[in-house]
Amino acid sequence: MTRAERSAAAMAGMDQYAVRPLRDREQIRRILEGRRPYAAYALGQLEPVLFRMTEWWLASGPSNQALMLHARGGLGNATFTMGEATALEALLRVHPGHHHTFLTCEVSHLDTVLRHFALEQRQTMIRMQVTADRFRAAAGGVEVRRLTGADVRDINRLYRSDGVPSFYSSRQIDDSVYFGVERDGQLVAIAGTHVISSASAIAVVGNVYTHARYRNQHMAQATASAVTEQLLRFCREVVLSVDPTNAPAVRAYERLGYSEVARLIEGAAVRRDATGAVTTMRRLVARLRGRGTGAEIVRLPGG
Repeated sequence: MTRAERSAAAMAGMDQYAVRPLRDREQIRRILEGRRPYAAYALGQLEPVLFRMTEWWLASGPSNQALMLHARGGLGNATFTMGEATALEALLRVHPGHHHTFLTCEVSHLDTVLRHFALEQRQTMIRMQVTADRFRAAAGGVEVRRLTGADVRDINRLYRSDGVPSFYSSRQIDDSVYFGVERDGQLVAIAGTHVISSASAIAVVGNVYTHARYRNQHMAQATASAVTEQLLRFCREVVLSVDPTNAPAVRAYERLGYSEVARLIEGAAVRRDATGAVTTMRRLVARLRGRGTGAEIVRLPGG
């Protein structure tokens, strides 16, 4: 058998994936819009201020594709994945991103992700969604107040009360939607947003927290309700993530009109290729294969 014949035999059963960076916000938005509830965080990263701190990669294969986002910001690095797991494998082989990151992926991505990351304290989460026609505001009884950047010291103090570092800035609070509950002049409960996409009219509620001494008094539901109500004035959908084992929280959100639309996996991730040497070699080979095509070509065993 000649060298060419051996090469052809080795290639039998291999699929090729073209990996390209994406820089056109509207092209990315069109891809994400097909999975709006799941992709809400990524849609928020298309806002101009945040987009400058992101990298987007697309892998296209024989009949499938996957999208990956690497973001950086004041609260740390984040990675988001969407699409078919085999195409995601092609992306992670050459562009796994930050050494340490907070990763969000689809449940079907877990085996692929674990080949490239140690996923610490991973958690399967419910993605819940509400629209204006389904929203039901929390019953009165708990007074809430809109928070601003002037409240940032109290906000960080509250989040730190469980021993978790918190370094929100005044600008981050002013650029978001936060509501809180006060008792005896102290902020004791809070809810806010992770991201807001004005262009896509969707937002992610998060950072819901109540001081341990004031729990089971419906404060979390009241603050989340106020944030949701404010967001629905200009958003088509509002989403959030909740631990499915936290039955009281799930029920509280359901009372506000939220319902489950997807499951996802979140967790702090550490790259297994600690030095980056293996990734660098794979990327070099992929670039050589893709010379003249405008893409990096990754080859994987066919299905």
